Amino acid sequence: MSEQPWIQSEPHTQGAMRGPSGRERLLMQWTVGTILVVLIGSWLVWWGLHLQRQFAEDEIRAACQRVMPDAVQRCVDTVVIQRGGARR
Repeated sequence: MSEQPWIQSEPHTQGAMRGPSGRERLLMQWTVGTILVVLIGSWLVWWGLHLQRQFAEDEIRAACQRVMPDAVQRCVDTVVIQRGGARR
């Protein structure tokens, strides 16, 4: 008999311990990417609306300052309410 060591074959448990397969990894990357795009996109939309509202309020305030310098805040509130906005 030869002097070779006898090696028992182990069941296929090593394959189950490895990470996700290529298809699962791709699906996970697409999911994470989609969530990030939605979050960044919604933040950009919110930021754009905030800037637009701020610029409109600044224009209203400047116009009210020219027309009614003694009651600027009252004028701004009136114009904002008439345009359909709410006073803060």
